[in-house]
Amino acid sequence: MKFLRRFLDRQGRHFEPGGKLARFHSFYEMGDTFLYSPGTVTSGSTHLRDGLDLKRMMMTVVVALVPAVFMATYNTGLQAHRAIAGGAMPLENWQTSAMQGLGLAFDPANVLACITHGAFYYLPVLIVTFVIGGSAEALFAVVRKHEINEGFLVTGMLFPLTLPPTVPLWQVAMGIAFGVVVGKEVFGGTGMNILNPALTARAFLFFAYPAEISGDKVWTAAQTSPDGYSGATWLSRAAVDGLPALESGLAWKDALLGFVPGSMGETSALACLIGAVILVISGIGSWRIMISLVVGTLAATSLLNAVGSDTNLLLNVPFHWQIVLGGWAFGAVFMATDPVSAAHTNLGRYLYGFLVGVMSIFIRVLNPAYPEGMMLAILFMNVFASTIDHYVVRANVRRRQARYAA
Repeated sequence: MKFLRRFLDRQGRHFEPGGKLARFHSFYEMGDTFLYSPGTVTSGSTHLRDGLDLKRMMMTVVVALVPAVFMATYNTGLQAHRAIAGGAMPLENWQTSAMQGLGLAFDPANVLACITHGAFYYLPVLIVTFVIGGSAEALFAVVRKHEINEGFLVTGMLFPLTLPPTVPLWQVAMGIAFGVVVGKEVFGGTGMNILNPALTARAFLFFAYPAEISGDKVWTAAQTSPDGYSGATWLSRAAVDGLPALESGLAWKDALLGFVPGSMGETSALACLIGAVILVISGIGSWRIMISLVVGTLAATSLLNAVGSDTNLLLNVPFHWQIVLGGWAFGAVFMATDPVSAAHTNLGRYLYGFLVGVMSIFIRVLNPAYPEGMMLAILFMNVFASTIDHYVVRANVRRRQARYAA
């Protein structure tokens, strides 16, 4: 590794001001600080210093996402093999051809075969996300002459996990470009955005191409697509047939573990829970937001259950089902706790999380046209997070003025 360090140091002079490659300093700095800690640190007594820089913090989030990524590949392959075995999914696509070329059987009981098949769906989406989104990030860095920020590392990991397996790759490119440019760069880049970039990209696709992202097309881009099959999500089935449809057709344990169709990384509440533990222990994810979000969800669900309905059957779905369906768990752990777009004061985090939980259930239940209420609730509260912090700080100032008034 000393050889690599010496090599980077020798090449660094070409990227410094006055060097032949000075305009590309952002790319050099990105690789150098990704491999090694920055060589320049704060030294004044007025600075607060910590051993964890932004890149290492982002890598911790990526580690927390590993269980969700695993389920994205395994469960996608599992659902494909179940559909093939049941005759609901044709074999005329490149993913199944690649499986046949590797000599792997379409066996739901074969874990390796499921992971491999799922990877053929997940990896192209991930690659397109990083190529297009990373290019947009780099373009803004070069034009503005600043370093390539680390925030896209997490955005690039989160966005594919919110998408269905057979989303067209050109839509992935459009979505992530919109999320990076409109959701972040127009505000000034990493740390300046008021909206979660990954959710902004997902919302763009949700409203621009609803047939491919939501509704009853959980697997394929269209009913005639050769890439897969179509069918209603369990959340959609609950809206039509109510709680009996869930209890008779789906084991709660399967919904918890993630063995259900849906967006690639959002199906497993257990994988999200493991990620939550990692984020809380490392101090990166706010446990205040997570806990208050659960309380808000419980309060809203309990209220709607008490009201009940014979026409909108989602009102009768209890709390323990709401938290394992759709993208609730993924949003609660990885999206609502975004350290940039969420509230920053402790009291503000409690209020922010509680309101996200309440709104996610109200949107999901009272307007079934938007089944993924968690996404819209988080984006809505992103807009008001700074306002919440403002009034919390104002209240603290007034209280201290009253306490120390002469």
